[in-house]
Amino acid sequence: MFDLARDPSQPVLRRMRASDLDQVVHNENISYPNPWSKRIFLDCLRAGYQCWVYATRDKILAHGVMSVAMDESHLLTLCVHPQARRRAYGRKMLAHLLAEAERLGADTCFLEVRPSNHAARSLYYSTGFVQVGERRHYYPSEPGSVERENALILSCRLDSRLQKQSEQ
Repeated sequence: MFDLARDPSQPVLRRMRASDLDQVVHNENISYPNPWSKRIFLDCLRAGYQCWVYATRDKILAHGVMSVAMDESHLLTLCVHPQARRRAYGRKMLAHLLAEAERLGADTCFLEVRPSNHAARSLYYSTGFVQVGERRHYYPSEPGSVERENALILSCRLDSRLQKQSEQ
């Protein structure tokens, strides 16, 4: 069988590598007021967390990190490069991470999101997440502000999410 070479301009979903971290951190820096550091990503890779990227040969378009322990998973970060937004990379990354969590035995996923992050909240709600709590003054204040922002705690039952998708 003849194996056609993959078009290097087309993004692929793959595990994050340490060699990706400069671009991953760059994407965080241009996307968030309080981005993760390279050290945090290295720690996640070393801990064996689910660390994934959508990447072309020369660019990281999106990344996501999730921890899975026992029957719970926690989405720690999900980021799409600003120029790659509105192309479903965030939705595909989230779906992949949730599938990986379920494969590893989790039946629930938790995450925190800023109330001001309307795009992320819309994505999470549309994929079956519901608000289960709130952490007061969770996020550091943005430059020039003294107010810390709360975090909405969202949760999703993985078995019910998969059942909902199969009914559609």
